[in-house]
Amino acid sequence: MARERSKGFTPGRAKNLVGVAKVVAPALIPVVAPLAARAAAAVSDRYDQYRARKLGVPVDELSRYSGHGARLYARITGFAQALEDVRGQDREYVESTEARLTQLTAAVRASERMPTPRRKAAHRAVGADLDVLEAELLRRLGVS
Repeated sequence: MARERSKGFTPGRAKNLVGVAKVVAPALIPVVAPLAARAAAAVSDRYDQYRARKLGVPVDELSRYSGHGARLYARITGFAQALEDVRGQDREYVESTEARLTQLTAAVRASERMPTPRRKAAHRAVGADLDVLEAELLRRLGVS
């Protein structure tokens, strides 16, 4: 009588696979490791580009914006840069707005270690203040 071949995973097959892996794996590592490293680097670069685009900042400045308030930090920084365009027209407005931006930055920094509901509420409040400040800046720049 002919023996039927078992289609399942048997201890004998497992032993054979381990033996093959011991021989083949050392030969594959020099080939696979550089490919895996390049793939990981490419994925990391793409993720950094995605995060930078989401925050609206260049990739090389991405490390400046971290934590839960990263988006607000980037928004405050961008607003401060745009404020420089108005400095020659209304110095008093710019100085008072810069003081408010300093306060908002401090609020975002302080909220980093708050419990989640309080942090989110603080971020909403800072975002609402920025909305008002941005609307005023656009009005002063003649954009309605």
